[in-house]
Amino acid sequence: MPAKKKSAKVLRCPTCGGLVRAKDEDFPFCSDRCRKIDLGKWATGVYKISSPVLDPEVLEDLGGLTGGHSQGSNDE
Repeated sequence: MPAKKKSAKVLRCPTCGGLVRAKDEDFPFCSDRCRKIDLGKWATGVYKISSPVLDPEVLEDLGGLTGGHSQGSNDE
């Protein structure tokens, strides 16, 4: 059996859908422009992480930042 040739993995740029190779300089993006567009979407809130925060300490810290009240004990 002849040995199979290992091909470079080709993926799609998450911003524009263009082809990108893992060895490209801007991987996983096709260009610096697409990288900055993606960063801008994170910065403006277009992208969100939807999993809930379950760590009680983090929830307490978030409550202080947003002016909300943390759930749990009432020892003020």
